Amino acid sequence: MTRVAFRLQVRPGMIDDYIARHSPVWPEMLAEIHAAGRRDYSIFLDLEHSTLFGYYETEDDDAAGEYLAASPVAARWEASMAEFFSDLDGRADQAATPLTEVFNLHDQLSATAPKESKGR
Repeated sequence: MTRVAFRLQVRPGMIDDYIARHSPVWPEMLAEIHAAGRRDYSIFLDLEHSTLFGYYETEDDDAAGEYLAASPVAARWEASMAEFFSDLDGRADQAATPLTEVFNLHDQLSATAPKESKGR
């Protein structure tokens, strides 16, 4: 499973409308995200700086992106969301700034856990 994080800048003064648009997300868009293979998808907002942080997990991020890029539902959703983002060239689902993971608790604990004896 690959963990993916991204950042987007929401236009100042549009945070409340952005939140309302996600409460709830269209059921058909939720189905498309799931069908694309994205799991544990969350979006967080830094309200003070109008910055959005998104996170999801997927087996194949390229395939998930290709699926959503070809989806008419995702195209309609992204078109309806375009007004919320500043400094963005293209659809938010394709042009968000990716973030580099530098720490993961589970990975580091797994790497340092003692190996069980094979004789048991």
